[in-house]
Amino acid sequence: MVNAAIFLIFPTCLIFAAFSDLRCMKIPNRISAVLLASFFLVALLAGMEWHALAMSIAAGTAVFFACFLLFAANVMGGGDVKLLTASAVWFGFDPSLVTFLMWVSIMGGVVTAGILLLRLISKKITASGIPLPASILDGQKVPYAIAIALAGLLTYSNAPLVKAALQNIS
Repeated sequence: MVNAAIFLIFPTCLIFAAFSDLRCMKIPNRISAVLLASFFLVALLAGMEWHALAMSIAAGTAVFFACFLLFAANVMGGGDVKLLTASAVWFGFDPSLVTFLMWVSIMGGVVTAGILLLRLISKKITASGIPLPASILDGQKVPYAIAIALAGLLTYSNAPLVKAALQNIS
């Protein structure tokens, strides 16, 4: 049961956040709250050592402060800060966190370039009748939760909690 939670909660929350951000440019606080609270519950039930748990908290804290600076500079939205912070605890201070953050940056560039391209041809898209949210074509913001979700899905198998769960299965 704990292993199923480890394998399902993180990806499910990221997918919901990405779709919500795409649809209305908002990431509900409850998604980040569920992601964060479920990490602690699952980590404790899985028998994560206190040191590893503390390092996960430290990773989330470090990511929060770095992202808060980006939020203060109006580069990143508050929902993205919360989602990235809640995601970081699942990786802990581990090389997998660096890999995750690297992929967030790469996917962020890809998503941003794609959105900008869509905005350049927005008149053609609208005329063709392709249904896209108005916030994508008319907005100034980028739904960065898509990048966070893609990066999380790409790198999640390297997270320490997932590696431990995989070892328990085999």
